[in-house]
Amino acid sequence: MPNIRLTIAYEGTRYSGWQIQKNARTIQGEIEKALEKILGEKIRLIGAGRTDSGVHARAQVANFKSKKTSPIPGFGKPGIGEVFCRAVNAKLPGDICIIRAEKALPEFHSRFDAKSKVYRYAILNSPVSDPFIRDYCHKVSHELKLPLMRKEAAVLAGNHDFRCFQRKSARSPIKDTRRTIKEITFRKEKNLIYMDIEANGFLYNMVRNIAGTLIEIGREYFPEGSMREILSSRNRAKAGPTAPAKGLTLIRVKY
Repeated sequence: MPNIRLTIAYEGTRYSGWQIQKNARTIQGEIEKALEKILGEKIRLIGAGRTDSGVHARAQVANFKSKKTSPIPGFGKPGIGEVFCRAVNAKLPGDICIIRAEKALPEFHSRFDAKSKVYRYAILNSPVSDPFIRDYCHKVSHELKLPLMRKEAAVLAGNHDFRCFQRKSARSPIKDTRRTIKEITFRKEKNLIYMDIEANGFLYNMVRNIAGTLIEIGREYFPEGSMREILSSRNRAKAGPTAPAKGLTLIRVKY
């Protein structure tokens, strides 16, 4: 059975997240429907991660196995992947796009083989909104102290118990809440602040809860040194609010 790896970009505003659900429009659901139309068979798509409702992706990775000898004649030859992408994209809404399709090793699993993921949280630090980017960033009117945010974020690097940043009503309670954050970086372009965070895995709402806490630190609602205390408390109530989903984008999955 051929194993096909897809790289996918999507704008998540109109969807109830990645994972297929009953009576809800999802990214996975839309792509599976498109693949079934092209291939003429039921497809089970495996995603590298389950982005939440309203979250975007520049390079989500997924794979599926086809019962056919080859999903389309000559798949794997130069140029055929592009033909397959065009065929699937023609069946997809404009806010979802397959940007790459390639033949993977039979044992490749987009979720279990992932070494780390990189998410970006975008903040518009301005008293005035921008209609052209309002669906891709969180507007914060209060002036943010970026050097303080960088300093406090550095505390999170390494292997820690991040249960203080896990949503209490997680769909599947996780016993092991330790994760390894490899890097957190910040970049500012005029009034836009980008926070990139790479980790070997994330708890439910972890990135958005970290972003919300750092925003509170940046506007000096939380005093300097708060991040270390919050992390050691392992108490969600000690951390800041959950930042809105629209500011979050899955940038890359590393293998």
